[in-house]
Amino acid sequence: MSDVIHSDIRIRPPSVPSRMAASFARAGRKLAAEPLGLAGFLILGLLCLIAIFAPLLAPYDPVIQSLGDALQPPSLAHPAGTDEFGRDILSRLIFGTRITIQTVLSISLIVGPIGLLIGVVAGFFGGRIDALLMRATDIVLSFPSLILALAFAAALGAGLITAIIAISLTAWPPIARLARAEALVVRNADYVVAARLYGASPIRILLLYIAPMCIPSVIVRLTLNMAGIILTAASLGFLGLGAQPPAPEWGAMISNGRKFMLDYWWVAVMPGIAILLTSLAFNIAGDALRDILDPRHARS
Repeated sequence: MSDVIHSDIRIRPPSVPSRMAASFARAGRKLAAEPLGLAGFLILGLLCLIAIFAPLLAPYDPVIQSLGDALQPPSLAHPAGTDEFGRDILSRLIFGTRITIQTVLSISLIVGPIGLLIGVVAGFFGGRIDALLMRATDIVLSFPSLILALAFAAALGAGLITAIIAISLTAWPPIARLARAEALVVRNADYVVAARLYGASPIRILLLYIAPMCIPSVIVRLTLNMAGIILTAASLGFLGLGAQPPAPEWGAMISNGRKFMLDYWWVAVMPGIAILLTSLAFNIAGDALRDILDPRHARS
């Protein structure tokens, strides 16, 4: 007579909260050792604070015109000068930070889940599903993102919401391809194979075992893409397809200031500097996140 021993073995994915807590602790230690990356995160934190407390920080109303103060150079009263309508440029830059942060966060919240979902589904199921989803991704990638965003924005009509939708429709393919590559690796991990043997459903494996493991890489890619999103949004604003006047959108401010570039350089240069610093901060922060979350890209 043989004894049959039944063991109640439960195959669980790595605890996501515990892994996240440990990852944050390691990230904090690594970030402290990278002054440049820390500076990028500090600038981004400062921008978020400026966006939140814009009404308290702005010395003037950003939309009220004062033609008697038109095109004043930088001074103590107007540190960044005034535009052709006498509006304080510094106040408009401060309120424009709100528009920029809102645009970046909105697009990231749309693009991240869509790209992650498409990528992990394609990578996990493979076969015809993978071929269909990746061919659709390749079709979108075959068009220059700015040109495609311009086409969508022109079709949907000018405005901040339509600009966000237009950019989102063109920004998800790189996220999807990255998530697919990660899913192709994770689906062959030991704990995923064990979960299949234990009888876990494909949806359970997809949502609890594979998708959480792809999130760090997606976050890094989103952070690196934010600089491009800012430039695309500014380009739409420059062409009049973004936030509409009198909203202080940085791209629209550059567009208005280009007419006075030779004699009143500050009207266009100040918002250009704001775009440059914000894009640079996102690039630096993205590089730091990549080094922290992915040891394969760690600096030597």
